[in-house]
Amino acid sequence: MGTRMEVAQLESGMNTEDYRRLQSLFLDPLDASRSLSRTEFIDLAWSSVGRGSREEYGLLFDSVVVTQEHRGLLLDSDAVKDEGRVDWGGLCSFLLLELSEKVKNNRTSTVPCWKPPRTLTCPHRDQVQKVLYLQSSGQYVTVSKGGSVGLREREDMSLTHTHRLQNCTVAPKDLWATDVVLLHNVHMIAVSFTSKEVCFYDILLKQDFSCKYKVQGLTHTPWCLDYWADPSNPDQAVLTIGDIGGQVSALHFTSAQISLFERLSQRTDSDSADIVLWDELVRGKHISCYIVSHRVHAPAWVRKVRYLDSLEAFVSCTTRPQSSLVIGWWEKESRSLRTTSFLTNRGVWDVDHHRKLNLIATAGVDHQVLVWNPYVTSEPVCVLGGHMGPVLAVRFMQTKQQLLSYSKDKVLFLWDVPSQQCVHRLAGVFPKTLEDTHTLLFLHEERHLLLLSFNSLLLLLETTKEERRTSSHEHPVTCVLYNSLFRQVVSSDSASSVICWQADTGQKVKQFHRCHGDAEISTMVLDGTQTRLFTAGTDGEVKVWDFNGRCLHRMNAGLGRAVEISQVLLLKRSILVMGWERMLTVFRLHSFSQSFVEPSEWKGGVQHRGDVLCAAFQPPHTLVTGSYNGEIIVWNNDTEKALRKLQPHPEQEDNKKQPDDSPDAITRLFFIPGRTSAAAGGADLVSCGGSGVVRLWNTVHSRLVGQFAAHSRDLGSIIMTVSPRGKYLVTADREGTLKTWDIQDYLLEPVNGKTKEPPNLLSSFRPHLDRVTHLETCIHGNRLLLLSASSDCSVALSFLPGDTIGLFGQEELWCTDRPERLHPQQEPEQDQREHGRQENIRQAVGEVTSISQ
Repeated sequence: MGTRMEVAQLESGMNTEDYRRLQSLFLDPLDASRSLSRTEFIDLAWSSVGRGSREEYGLLFDSVVVTQEHRGLLLDSDAVKDEGRVDWGGLCSFLLLELSEKVKNNRTSTVPCWKPPRTLTCPHRDQVQKVLYLQSSGQYVTVSKGGSVGLREREDMSLTHTHRLQNCTVAPKDLWATDVVLLHNVHMIAVSFTSKEVCFYDILLKQDFSCKYKVQGLTHTPWCLDYWADPSNPDQAVLTIGDIGGQVSALHFTSAQISLFERLSQRTDSDSADIVLWDELVRGKHISCYIVSHRVHAPAWVRKVRYLDSLEAFVSCTTRPQSSLVIGWWEKESRSLRTTSFLTNRGVWDVDHHRKLNLIATAGVDHQVLVWNPYVTSEPVCVLGGHMGPVLAVRFMQTKQQLLSYSKDKVLFLWDVPSQQCVHRLAGVFPKTLEDTHTLLFLHEERHLLLLSFNSLLLLLETTKEERRTSSHEHPVTCVLYNSLFRQVVSSDSASSVICWQADTGQKVKQFHRCHGDAEISTMVLDGTQTRLFTAGTDGEVKVWDFNGRCLHRMNAGLGRAVEISQVLLLKRSILVMGWERMLTVFRLHSFSQSFVEPSEWKGGVQHRGDVLCAAFQPPHTLVTGSYNGEIIVWNNDTEKALRKLQPHPEQEDNKKQPDDSPDAITRLFFIPGRTSAAAGGADLVSCGGSGVVRLWNTVHSRLVGQFAAHSRDLGSIIMTVSPRGKYLVTADREGTLKTWDIQDYLLEPVNGKTKEPPNLLSSFRPHLDRVTHLETCIHGNRLLLLSASSDCSVALSFLPGDTIGLFGQEELWCTDRPERLHPQQEPEQDQREHGRQENIRQAVGEVTSISQ
């Protein structure tokens, strides 16, 4: 397979006149279009254009044919014969496609660089209900549940003034403010109280917050507020109220700068505030103010309300699934609301709207962020998954196409909305709090400032600059492999695409689309010759490909069902597929006489009590399989007979049922290369999975030799890989962090009991922003390197024991040959590079090559 880099060099050296000469080759003497064979194209193009080499034109021809055959563009055309032919339209389509993919591949997202978080002095003794920014004075205002107010300077956020709101309606000890909004056009704040009233305080005069109006007699306790004033006509304004009875009410002010309410009587109280009765507003007694409302959410509490002026609509949310999100369309002539409802699984905590994109984001109790088109109620535009706890807040960045989301497990995500990918993930910086802590998120986009409250604790996050981050794929990456024959990296994603990359430069060679239709590619593996690629899809099929993009075989692993395949293991005479059953699915190589292959029977039957998730093989005949409930079974692969079980808790009875969310699930298994100490009692097998734990086993004596916590238990399942000669163990978690451990001499000799002392940690680094989905070590360019794939849509290349080289697809080319960065402990690995590569290919010939025969 020729390299795309050489083709790119040829294209970059060609000008407009060169392309005109190429076009003329595809015209016959009568000016009719024609197609060219490979030989014709090379001879004519090389002699006509006058630049480049014959080899480069041959590579260009091959790239055009391969790409178009795979995309199905010319399968029924006269331009494609047995040996392959190309016409001018096909060549142009290829060049335009390559340009489009290059633009996509170079797409970057801005990622904030946070300063260290800063805890602010807080005057409040109870939870902060709202943070406001006063544009007129440049100050920040915090208001607490108990009605205390704090004012802060813009520059350093220092506390300058405190005040307590007065409300003679209730005793000070019973005062409970539920929400606050700024009425910037009339220099007031509106505060809702559990006393079923909304009070309006003056913030202009001496900062004494004198009460001007009290709207009393609301049917239910007001819980959330929103305010909007027309920029072109400040007299027009809307105050929206959501209450605990499920009602959304909007007060439309028509002469706000003159007076919010008319003075129908001399009703005042000891606060010298004018009393406005809710019933009078409902009955239209105030000419300068009228109300529109709906009760679609009833009986659930309204958690958040927003007025969307661009849509002339009110959006609100509740934690009740049946009316999670409701839009009330304002019928101004009839002074009524026409409503549409959106359903979610478990309800919504928060909602926000992006004005330019006209998209609504919801913070789901079911851990998901949903993005909606306001006019489509049937399903969301996209689902942003990744949070491990209920999402408490969402905030669009209006100057960008990005979205912030914060969840109960104290993780902040930054999403790129067009690509639907996480471009930044922040965790571990937020304070530990109680389960029922009230959390508030305030974004001041202009100043690149984020303020979070945890009850009365205030945490300030600021950015120093923004860096641009490359996406290798357009969708989350699921697997990454190294092809030693072509010296390329192969990666797959959830949109069923496979991309081949130049390992030397990080640039794309070619891409195969829709390998499994709309199904996600869950895992991949290369055969021993490195000429065949096996892809497993969530459609339940395993497909065998060559590197021209031709599907050679389809393996019916799921028996027609859509199943989750977690691993495909290639053995000498069989192929094992696993992930969704308690039994292995096996394909015999002698069955590959047909293009569609059916599975054979696994002679060992069902031995696991949970779904088999992973496996590893040790020549000549030792097979181990790991399951969801944490047990490992050792098999004789020749007889397919189960020999013994390995369990982390031997005292556990075989018939004791594991919980569905078992923290002991085995996600990866590796035999440690070069270990000959198993018979003597040392560790020869390593496993990982739930709770961030790595375990080392002796498979001969069925004994757990040691275990250690590689990552925090709160991060859930981890994955790992082992370097070719067993020196390095690399583990990775769902925050994108990679750790390299030195296991060369770790538990090499037998120990008494079970050790919990970890091996030496060589490095910890974070090339990704989201969950790492796959790891693989490789020897390339005389260097031991690490490949990592992530849900953040990136594929990273790193030195071992730890130093990120770059992300595949980045604009800047890299160089992997850096002697100054060579770690002295890597040398034994490098000395074996060529020998290991040749031995690998030599051993593989005859094992799985028969698949293509």
